[in-house]
Amino acid sequence: MKAMNALLLLFSFLLLLPLPLQALGDCECTRDVESRNATKALRLKFVAIASILTAGAVGVLIPILGRSVSALRPEHDMFFVIKAFAAGVILATGLIHILPAAFQSLTSPCLAERPWHTFPVTGFVVMSSAMWTMMIDSFATSYYKRSHFSKARPVEEDEEHGQEGRVHVHTHPSHGHAHGSTAAAAEEASISERIRHQVISQVLELGILVHSVIVGISLGASQRPSTIRPLVGALSFHQFFEGIGLGGCIVQAGFRGKSTVVMAVFFSLTAPVGIALGIAISSVYDDASSMALIVEGIFNAASAGILVYMALVDLLAADFTNPRMQSNGRLQLGAHLALLLGAGLMSLIAIWA
Repeated sequence: MKAMNALLLLFSFLLLLPLPLQALGDCECTRDVESRNATKALRLKFVAIASILTAGAVGVLIPILGRSVSALRPEHDMFFVIKAFAAGVILATGLIHILPAAFQSLTSPCLAERPWHTFPVTGFVVMSSAMWTMMIDSFATSYYKRSHFSKARPVEEDEEHGQEGRVHVHTHPSHGHAHGSTAAAAEEASISERIRHQVISQVLELGILVHSVIVGISLGASQRPSTIRPLVGALSFHQFFEGIGLGGCIVQAGFRGKSTVVMAVFFSLTAPVGIALGIAISSVYDDASSMALIVEGIFNAASAGILVYMALVDLLAADFTNPRMQSNGRLQLGAHLALLLGAGLMSLIAIWA
């Protein structure tokens, strides 16, 4: 399933959530007017666009262009270590950066008592988005497998019919058949694995894009230089590390050149485009309004659920239970250390973000 279809499904799901918009409360929160400086903030926003765009592009291109380096290829042990680092970054992004922001938005005193303070809405959205991600993940993988093998089967059957009537001179036909069956099974497993990685990379990019748009709009709409300044560096590192993780998944998925370029460009541009949208609506956007808090909170919670599921299930669980890693103690140690390092660095960035 294409990333756009998954995005539409997610949006449709969010629209059906039992969250009555009539429960919006009149926001009486105090607003810090003195710290606002629109001119200085605008200059910082342009710096943020350039910095975040560069960091994201460099991060996602490192694994893609690094395929010419043997250590960065998917078949090399170092690739497991890099993926473990990236999974730690993505896990920390979901739990340390996005989830607290979602809780803060959806439990704000600006919102009405019901349902925002009487029901754990944030946890419900996170749980729901994780389950929907699992469903999309499962259905998309099975659909692509059925579609691929149903197209391949008539060709194989034609080849089998074409071989009928031939004289078999091999003295051990079962031996040759065993070799053929083993090769076919290996090829089928390889195709299934590639399809699986393609779905993983698309769903992962979906979760990252949702979060990047929300963060970009929030930064672009802010009029406080004191808020924007620390976010420039923090979000640049954030996009760089996330780009490495996504780039590794794209490489492992074995996409063609055009698809790889499209996914890399989408990732690189999403946050800067979000900042540009935030600048465009800054005159009418109020980040303390009830509607803004609800929209930001729901989308952040949904993004957190997607990223946590992807990091734990599709990246860490798949690689850490891989027989290749299980039989290599040094690789296991390196991957675990890389996981802790990625999660630790991303958690540290939260001090400034």
